[in-house]
Amino acid sequence: MLSVSPSTITRETQRNSGKRGYSHHIAQMMAEERKERLPGNRSIKKDLWDRVDKMLKEDWSPMQIKGVLAIEGVPISHQSIYAHIEKDKKQGGDLYTHCRHKLKHRKRPVGAVASCRNIPERRSISERPLEADGTRFGDWELDTIVGKDNKGVIVTLTERKTNFILMERLNHGKNAQEAAKVIVRLLFPYRNHVKTITTDNGAEFAAHKYVTEKIKAPVFFADPYSSWQKGSIENANKLIRQYIPKGVGFDDFSDEFIKSVQYKLNRRPREKLDFSSPSKVFFNLL
Repeated sequence: MLSVSPSTITRETQRNSGKRGYSHHIAQMMAEERKERLPGNRSIKKDLWDRVDKMLKEDWSPMQIKGVLAIEGVPISHQSIYAHIEKDKKQGGDLYTHCRHKLKHRKRPVGAVASCRNIPERRSISERPLEADGTRFGDWELDTIVGKDNKGVIVTLTERKTNFILMERLNHGKNAQEAAKVIVRLLFPYRNHVKTITTDNGAEFAAHKYVTEKIKAPVFFADPYSSWQKGSIENANKLIRQYIPKGVGFDDFSDEFIKSVQYKLNRRPREKLDFSSPSKVFFNLL
């Protein structure tokens, strides 16, 4: 039917199948993840690198630089730009300081196995309906961001289709009962539009049964060390960190400021939404 050889189909399914078999959505994410690890273009001339350096020093991201140069017909991949930044850093340069994350990426532990025993009646993401792929309205992702020295915690939620963000501080650290009550309070106004919630295996989400009871939506847990399975909330947290950076205590931020960050991000136009805002699209869908 696809006009390709059987071996092509076999390689694709072997390479990109998940625990529940082959899914085009999962396959695409796995392919994009592998693409990020490919070596970049090594034939770029010095004058182009000089221009890239100037853009980086204006705090432009590699993706933004790639996009602007592509409009001008100049081909360069963002992977090549990241490799250029890495090389500059090893040679004592400071280009990396102009990246939002300063090239501080955590490496996934090799062969590590996370224990989920602290979460009773945990439901794996493998049980989540296939329809919860981010294309329908009402599938949410959940996480927390933590302050300096693990002091201060903010619960963050995002609706996957619209990238609409909700956030609120916890007053007693990673307390599961308090976290569950905050999650319910944030989602309760939209409870008729919550189909699923996906989160990680943090102990602060151990009281997920309370959330399901109040919101009438199941909570699913991602596989250990698989943050890409909840990419929407990971991206939302990166946007929040622009205003509440890592390495600072949350005592310096009032509840009003935290809420203002939520409002600001929800008003920001997104390319995914054809440059409409998450707030506009979210409330239109309500």
